[in-house]
Amino acid sequence: METEKRESNRLLILAALRGLREMLPGDSRFGDPLSTSGDEQSHLIARQVAEASEKRPGLLREAGLGALQVWDALTDGSARRGERELVIAFTDLVKFSGWAMEAGDAAALELLRDVGDAIEPPINSAGGEVVKRLGDGMMAAFDEPQQALDAILEAQARLSGVEAPGYRPRMRVGMHLGHPQRIGGDYLGVDVNIAARIAESASANELLVSESTLSQLDTTGLRVRKKRFFRGKGVPPDVAVYSVRPN
Repeated sequence: METEKRESNRLLILAALRGLREMLPGDSRFGDPLSTSGDEQSHLIARQVAEASEKRPGLLREAGLGALQVWDALTDGSARRGERELVIAFTDLVKFSGWAMEAGDAAALELLRDVGDAIEPPINSAGGEVVKRLGDGMMAAFDEPQQALDAILEAQARLSGVEAPGYRPRMRVGMHLGHPQRIGGDYLGVDVNIAARIAESASANELLVSESTLSQLDTTGLRVRKKRFFRGKGVPPDVAVYSVRPN
């Protein structure tokens, strides 16, 4: 009977701690694989806490994750929660997969390294973040549309000097300004999907931007043309898309 009583009390306290986490800043489910997929110190520690207590979640686990939840929220600010605008950009290389099948893994890897050396420095210099690499493409996030535009245009210019036997990389890019939801080391949500679909609709060496992005850009010296008949799967029909190129 005494054992049952202690277990009942433990469960009540555990439920109270979980309820308290709903009231604390940050992600109340911080500690699961999605929320701790980044490389921040709070994520690394949370993964260790979660793994150590996986078989029998207890009071120390919830208390520890609650503290890490607050730490994560305070050190990373409101940007993690989709409370401010960010530009999401997707890139990929046109016809890379077909070339790589013929060229082989070693040549493909060498080219991807050269591509990374060409396009990532402008993104980092502009204050952008390479969120993840996606084979022959990547996803990046920027605080400001103009920073994103300048970085991408520089990246495209630098990429023009990269080539491999039988292949010259041509990059297509899509950008969208919205309120993506950050979880762990990634961004999720409708605005991320819109950016990805815009990129899929771009042609070789083309940069496509949504109207929300274009409205905050200085287009002096650029050719801007509306992309007619844009139909991105899962993209709201009122999203207009524009092609942006240097003169």
